[in-house]
Amino acid sequence: MGRQQILEDINKDALKTDLPTLSIGDTINVHARIVEGEKERIQVFQGVLMCRRGRGINETITVRRIVDDIGVERTWPLHSPIIAKFEVVRRGDSRRAKLYFLRDRVGKSRRLRDRRRKMHHIAGEGTTQGRK
Repeated sequence: MGRQQILEDINKDALKTDLPTLSIGDTINVHARIVEGEKERIQVFQGVLMCRRGRGINETITVRRIVDDIGVERTWPLHSPIIAKFEVVRRGDSRRAKLYFLRDRVGKSRRLRDRRRKMHHIAGEGTTQGRK
């Protein structure tokens, strides 16, 4: 057994199994645990999933949101115990693996198309009967 295989077996217990399907361009809520002294609370960060990198225990995501016309990006490890849960709010349509071009966008051009718009042919997402 190789050294890499041993490391992957050790880290297998720390991997989360309840992660939803997260795609680039999705608007997600990240519920993060915040510890202040003796108290613990949950803080929600909602934004667009810009980037995924790494694999296994080292996988991270970058989420971007706009606060008072200033872009705020945060990077979290996917399998961190600080993260309570991920929630997908909206599916975005993206043709890129990294959405760094959103940093230069202002106004309505900052928005991504909704993935549901082009899914009429998939069962359960609408019907094509009656259309020509």
